[in-house]
Amino acid sequence: MKRDSIGKLISYINRLNQKNLARSFKEYDIGSGGHHSYLKAILQRPGVNQDQLTTDLKFDKATTARSVRQLEEAGYIERRTDPNDRRAYLLYPTERAKAFEPMLHEILQDANAQLTRNLSTEEKEQLWQLLNKIYHNNNE
Repeated sequence: MKRDSIGKLISYINRLNQKNLARSFKEYDIGSGGHHSYLKAILQRPGVNQDQLTTDLKFDKATTARSVRQLEEAGYIERRTDPNDRRAYLLYPTERAKAFEPMLHEILQDANAQLTRNLSTEEKEQLWQLLNKIYHNNNE
């Protein structure tokens, strides 16, 4: 029996998860493509700059710029010019984002619960440990 590669399975799981998240976030004007990741990071670190966000989230600069623009247009974040570097922007959550934060966390928790619904507590922990190990071994 031919088995799919680990990378392929991870990619399939990610695409399924992103589709489900896009559906969950649609009514809140949060687009697909990881917009929720940007919003969560900005809520956690108000005043982060776009370059640092790009690095932290492992997206490219164009994706970051597009996502930031869309979140700004939807009223979730605001860009302010960095006083130390006029070419850079600092990103801050708006009141709309702060009010949405509990729902954001709930949607993300539900998505994780959906992905792992058939796993025992021990299997969930083992999966997390193994994926974390794979990530860190390949991100050095």
